[in-house]
Amino acid sequence: MSGDDVQQQIARIYREDSRRILATLIRLLGDFDLAEEAMQDAFAVAVESWRADTIPSNPRAWLVSTGRHRAIDRARRDSRAAPLNAMAIPAVSPETPAIAALEDESGVEDDRLRLVFTCCHPALAQEAQVALTLRTICGLTTEEIARAFLVPVPTMAQRLVRATGKIRHAGIPYRVPSAHELLERLDSVLAVVYLVFTEGYAATSGDEIVRHDLAREAIRLARLLVELMPWANEANALLALMLLHDARRATRLSPDGDLLLLEEQDRSQWDANQIAEGLARVDAALRAGRAGSYAIQAAVAALHAAAPNAAETDWRQIAALYALLLSRAPTPVIELNHAVAVAMVDGAQAGLLLMDAIAARGELREYHLLHSARADLLRRLGRFDAARAAYQTALGLAAVEPERRFLERRLSEIRSPDSPKESPRR
Repeated sequence: MSGDDVQQQIARIYREDSRRILATLIRLLGDFDLAEEAMQDAFAVAVESWRADTIPSNPRAWLVSTGRHRAIDRARRDSRAAPLNAMAIPAVSPETPAIAALEDESGVEDDRLRLVFTCCHPALAQEAQVALTLRTICGLTTEEIARAFLVPVPTMAQRLVRATGKIRHAGIPYRVPSAHELLERLDSVLAVVYLVFTEGYAATSGDEIVRHDLAREAIRLARLLVELMPWANEANALLALMLLHDARRATRLSPDGDLLLLEEQDRSQWDANQIAEGLARVDAALRAGRAGSYAIQAAVAALHAAAPNAAETDWRQIAALYALLLSRAPTPVIELNHAVAVAMVDGAQAGLLLMDAIAARGELREYHLLHSARADLLRRLGRFDAARAAYQTALGLAAVEPERRFLERRLSEIRSPDSPKESPRR
């Protein structure tokens, strides 16, 4: 195997397994920062040693073992890690059952699931819980997490530092909670999983709008949660919601990588098996009792998935569901989605009034989708100067290349102000 081949293999292993390796090192070392350093050290050693030797039969186990031993060496040298008792860390080698168990992806003993519950400990603020899990489980950068939360990067960086410090100093355990603790952690864990999926389904920055690895990871974690807590209706509803959205993943971009709106997508290419499972789970969630926020959102996704074409989408029911969701979980993004649905039912002017009220409050000032949605309604109403300005604002805020290209196309397509006014679309 050539040096380039080894480099490509190491890059692939990092891309696919680094989060699993980090989760296991956090369990073994009991410290987030130390585990992060240990993982980076292990990959650096791999880059050097795997050039001369063949790649180990179990690369993940090799990296965990190497990272652990490097952490012990670092702890002995670095006074900052003095509280770590290296002798108390269980001995681990690539041949031991503990390392062999890394290949087991089933059950609640998965290291990443344990790490999710650690990050979602009630001693942490919910914003910190979600941010920390996105950073450690999914490897999002601080910039990506800040954009997802619509907060400045320095604010998010401080939040992450405080969260890891609190876990370390408070001795928060690295484990799946006991049965009586699960319920109080559930909301935070579901929020984490959904934000992971959202970042995978609609990335907040970069060249690709879809990050398949994050979407798959979120669905996998949701299945583990449903297995762990079959009585948790909202966990099942969240899984349904993600399956229905993910079923459309392959049709969201054109062959050239350009963004396709829902009405432009080839519905025959949607994943029929995922839709069938999602619809069944939505039905079960709605029949189980009072619908929570994920069940309501899953019902919206089900209406889109069940419509044979865009024209037959039941927008009136979607608007009613968003109104119900607003009464349960009032957030500006849900309010924006409701405004979009109202525009489809009652016309562009009705939707624009709602969006203008959202914009006036300033909560979504940096949210490019608000400006893009307003621009679309203004365009439909024939207010082309205002539409052009709104599209330009959205373009200045968008950070994903397919979305930027979409907005640039919209700008180029806007007719001049003296063109006949376009009839509002319903």
